[in-house]
Amino acid sequence: MRYIVIITAFFVMTTTNAQNGIEKVLTDIAKNNKSIIANQQYWEAKKLLYKTGINPSNPKFEYEYLAGPASAGGNQTDISVIQSFDFPTSYIKKNQVANQQIVQSDFQVTAYRQDVLLKAKQYCMELIYLNKKQIGLKNQVEFIKKIYTAYQLKLKQGDVGLLAINKIKLQVFNWENELRLNTIEIKQYTQKLSELNGGSDIAFTETNYPIIPTVPDFATLENTIEANDPNLKSIHQQNEIDQKKLELSRAMALPKLEGGYRSQDVSGQKIQGIHLGITIPLWENKNKVKHRKAHLQFNDLQIEEHQNEHFNEIQQLYEKYQGLSVSIEEYQKLMGTVKSNHLLDKALELEEISFIQYIMEINYFYDAHNTYLALEKEYHQVIAELYKYEL
Repeated sequence: MRYIVIITAFFVMTTTNAQNGIEKVLTDIAKNNKSIIANQQYWEAKKLLYKTGINPSNPKFEYEYLAGPASAGGNQTDISVIQSFDFPTSYIKKNQVANQQIVQSDFQVTAYRQDVLLKAKQYCMELIYLNKKQIGLKNQVEFIKKIYTAYQLKLKQGDVGLLAINKIKLQVFNWENELRLNTIEIKQYTQKLSELNGGSDIAFTETNYPIIPTVPDFATLENTIEANDPNLKSIHQQNEIDQKKLELSRAMALPKLEGGYRSQDVSGQKIQGIHLGITIPLWENKNKVKHRKAHLQFNDLQIEEHQNEHFNEIQQLYEKYQGLSVSIEEYQKLMGTVKSNHLLDKALELEEISFIQYIMEINYFYDAHNTYLALEKEYHQVIAELYKYEL
């Protein structure tokens, strides 16, 4: 039967590599996404901020002119140039803190970019699923319309009744409506990709998923993810920053120094010399060292909390991946061995069933295939999330 050829073609599964298509989309989005660009600019500005305030304060220049009678010594002019310094080691510590903060900002940029690109990749997976579903729905609509045309001819010949025609017409409406809704979803996810691409249009028509990487055992994968997690790196880096800030607080608790030049001119008599001073930090930095130590302890708890949460998240994703792997394998075996469509074809040829019965039975195959497509999409989305660290 020519109708069966259409149905059989619908179930043919092809596996080609769509990696290049997805990689191009992600490359474009990484370059054009406004949020990624704004986030990068924000952290570039923060890097400049980290490098401010680490140098000595500005020198101070003072000039005084005092007018007085000759009996009191006459006019007096005082000039002073004074430069104050923190204890010398503090500038080394300030620079170290700034450098550690700059390193952390790079982790923040990476984490944000990965979040955006993962969202884009999930949209691509959704579109692959919808594009594959679109092909099947078009075949279904084409198939049912041919049956409808054939039955209209039979109606004219008096071989079938109007009730049979109405049932087929209802099936045409149902499948056309499903096709229409799927088309709308394709447009919506295409628009979402375009939004992520900075408003530039993206045409993503792939119908095959990228090659699946060899997923290792949980312990190996979990260690790899943790080793490359920019959020965890950022928290660890915060620990380094707090350690350097603790060292800076200790350095700032040391005496501050002043040095400069002073001159005094009274009735033509000029006196000049140097200025030296020292500031004893008795109260200004009180409790700052304790504060930094407490913050270090807090950050250690944050690291532990993040690691626990991340471990559980990875474990849940991995278990979901294993469950979906089993389900997909079982569906593939089932759809590769069950030949009920051929039995239906034979029954139709022998007029053991009507076209209406045939349509009802073949719907089971469509439902099973659509379930498989949904599982397949979810499977690839889970793997994409597990390998987020590679984005």
